[in-house]
Amino acid sequence: MTNRSTALLVLLAAVLLLMSSSLYVVSETERAVKLRFGRLIDVDIKPGLHVKIPFAEKIRKFDARVLTLDAESSSFFTSERKRLIVDAYTKWRIVDVDTYYKSTGGDEAVAHNRLSSRVNDGLRNQFGERTLHEVVSGERDALMENIKIGLNATVRLSLGIEIIDVRVKRIDLPSEVRGQVFSRMKAEREKEARELRSRGVEAAEKIRADADRQRTILMANAYREAEESRGEGDAEATATYASAFSKDPEFYAFQRSLKAYTESFNSKGDVLLVDPESDFFRYLNSQQGK
Repeated sequence: MTNRSTALLVLLAAVLLLMSSSLYVVSETERAVKLRFGRLIDVDIKPGLHVKIPFAEKIRKFDARVLTLDAESSSFFTSERKRLIVDAYTKWRIVDVDTYYKSTGGDEAVAHNRLSSRVNDGLRNQFGERTLHEVVSGERDALMENIKIGLNATVRLSLGIEIIDVRVKRIDLPSEVRGQVFSRMKAEREKEARELRSRGVEAAEKIRADADRQRTILMANAYREAEESRGEGDAEATATYASAFSKDPEFYAFQRSLKAYTESFNSKGDVLLVDPESDFFRYLNSQQGK
């Protein structure tokens, strides 16, 4: 009884081992191929549960999701022969398992190595057709689209993969050129600053000159108006005096004599040599004040 039970257990274990070696699962995110004694016999295995011949057949599975190739920075020249350090990455996926397995042996590292060389060739060609300005700011999107189209025309047939996207992450100048560019940019900014300061000084001088001109004009107009007012006042005063004095000429003569006396004896040190009988002392000598 014991021997029979042991035999059954061994048989059951063998059956389970055989079943586990015969069954395999391909998930939705995988692509798989079947090899029999190393020879490829099935390259289009659908997702799900499948059966294989134990020990004679082998299953190779590959990631069917979008993969990323993040290559090292490389040096490229523009059409102006200016060297740039470019950092880019590539999104790709397997579309033809048969071609992919035959060209890379199913090794993702081999696929990355071959794809990296093709991406660098595409970047080198596209950068060589454009100037630095076009690469940096003008035509970067067109550059990446052209690389993707050019790669898909070759890698589908040679590697069995599809390029989803090619993106340039960073574009730098070489370290030996960066200092020169910085110095040139600094000099240009300083020149612009000097020009702005010069224009500011020029504008300030114009404003100051205009203000001085307006001040001179205002003062001249004010002086002219003041002189006109003074002249009108003097004329009116003269007319008033003339009208008053014409009515009493003697009073007018007396008024002039008083003014002459006041101006002549304004200072204590004034000395006059005048004939006493002259008209100057007319009102001083007259007892009637005439």
